[in-house]
Amino acid sequence: MNAQHDRLVQLVEEEVRSTAAYLGIERLRPEVLEALRAVPRELFVPEIKRGLAYADHPLPIGCGQTISQPYIVAVMSDLLGVEAGGRVLELGTGSGYQAAILAAMGVEVYSLEIIPELAERASATLEELGYGERVHIRVGDGWNGWPEAAPFEGIIVTAAAPGIPRPLADQLAPCGRLLIPVGEARGIQQLQLQTRMPDGGLSGCTLLPVRFVPVTGDLGQTLEPGR
Repeated sequence: MNAQHDRLVQLVEEEVRSTAAYLGIERLRPEVLEALRAVPRELFVPEIKRGLAYADHPLPIGCGQTISQPYIVAVMSDLLGVEAGGRVLELGTGSGYQAAILAAMGVEVYSLEIIPELAERASATLEELGYGERVHIRVGDGWNGWPEAAPFEGIIVTAAAPGIPRPLADQLAPCGRLLIPVGEARGIQQLQLQTRMPDGGLSGCTLLPVRFVPVTGDLGQTLEPGR
């Protein structure tokens, strides 16, 4: 931990308070804040960008992809509500930073990345930091999830989708939560939080406007909440 980590946590906490009306929370769980302090974000960005690693905004990581704003990573990690020992599916490994935050919280992460170069780089970084045993990375299209590892207490989608992938909804455990940015590619999306109900349907809400890079690959069936 150092002053940069502490300053980042302060910035994220301020942003959470300013968006409390959208999020329904005014502060993040302690384990999320500790993970933000523990994970060295500079190792997940290109060397040329490391001077900006602790600014609270996204950064390019190559291959047309970005590392998400720390505020968004922290909020999504918190709202998943998964405790240490729980299992989370991540669609879109990217830099590996989101997976590292969850792993630092004691969560077991199954992460899918369609770009082999990013998957390889993220895997190496996570291994270097000692998170390799908690983060399982597979190269491939994430739309169909990771059925043999299901069910998951939480599913997090880190790319914009036109709707909720039906396979992901089916892989949620009862009362499991799904966080996903839904909307048009290259535009503004709405971050949705959906919970799987006892009957298998989804119930949830829209939280706040966000901007993510789009999901790539073959998009399959989507599911409307409540169906």
